[in-house]
Amino acid sequence: MAEDEHVIEAIGRTRIVVRNGKVVEVGTPLITDCPLAARFAYPVRKITAEEAAANISERIRSFGLCRADREILCTSDFVLFGASELISCALRHGRVDAAVIACEGAGTVIACAADLVQGIGGRMSGLSATTPIPELIARIEAAGGIVPFPANAAIDQHGGAIRAREAGYERIAVTVASAGDAERIRRDLHDAVIIGVHTTGISGEGAQKMAETCDILSACASRAVREAVAGKVRVQGGISVPVYALTPAGKEIILEKIRRTSQPVLIRGGTLPVAGDRVPSPLI
Repeated sequence: MAEDEHVIEAIGRTRIVVRNGKVVEVGTPLITDCPLAARFAYPVRKITAEEAAANISERIRSFGLCRADREILCTSDFVLFGASELISCALRHGRVDAAVIACEGAGTVIACAADLVQGIGGRMSGLSATTPIPELIARIEAAGGIVPFPANAAIDQHGGAIRAREAGYERIAVTVASAGDAERIRRDLHDAVIIGVHTTGISGEGAQKMAETCDILSACASRAVREAVAGKVRVQGGISVPVYALTPAGKEIILEKIRRTSQPVLIRGGTLPVAGDRVPSPLI
């Protein structure tokens, strides 16, 4: 990778490369429509390479994505059941005491402050590779975060979870984007709360392993995930792009979010998962 380069797979799992604060490469989106993308601050109503690039460029302009002056603290929700929103609520109300997440320019980050989790995670999804931004790392640390791999900004969620335990945290939430990471974390930190994210395009085998290992799993635009969770869902958050609680720990975190939100919420019994009329297209 170049000295300042960040690879993001977002907005229909479009591969986007940001170098020196500018979008320099854009791949082909895997999907063409997503109800969630249509509600972004910079909406993407039809997913194309051009619209994906424009969305990331707007994030760079508006809050400093991939820059040293990036905003890293936030108190506002962007969606109700997003991973960062759920983790922030869980931190704020004592369900967990640390979160292992990822941030461009820093790689894996250990955070124990809800505002830091939301500031980083609420504005970033699908980070697949990054290089260090020393000034940003320093600001994250000044805000109480731990950057365990500052030399290369590695994205190593298993390693980050181990570091969090070594730092004295006992109730750890960790986001993962692969079945391998989920399985390693469950093996070595059996009581961690594992949240599966960025599942668009995951294989059937990978989806099955995630459904067997994660406490909370996001469906994204994955047909395989929707099939793999059948008979396992304890609580579902959302319909179009749902989030599934698959264990008692995951259920408690989603219920805590429902308990604390000021938004109206419909609760009903039924066979889960439930699909809405409008879902990402195509499901892959």
